[in-house]
Amino acid sequence: MKNSGRASRSLARDKSKIASLRRSVLPILKQHDVKRAALFGSFARGEGTRHSDLDLLVEFKGSKSLLDLVALKQALEAKTRKKVDVLTYRALHPLIRERILSEQVSILWS
Repeated sequence: MKNSGRASRSLARDKSKIASLRRSVLPILKQHDVKRAALFGSFARGEGTRHSDLDLLVEFKGSKSLLDLVALKQALEAKTRKKVDVLTYRALHPLIRERILSEQVSILWS
């Protein structure tokens, strides 16, 4: 029983971290015309530490350039003070697509 208590507290902490991160980055995502966004990687799996980078999957409302993607990445890094990797749903390579989509945790949807 003790293990399930620890697992519940850990899950609650992870959900709290994700909710806090969502509140922090939501204005930036909206400012950059992001339609949909999800975390993947260590934070989505509940394994993120203060040294972990953030892996973010996004879909823009309209067509955007590489410069727009870089501007979003820089704004997110400035806000979170973490390295941020931003991928678009359209750019996911078929070899990693299924794994990333299976672990994604939505933080913005429309």
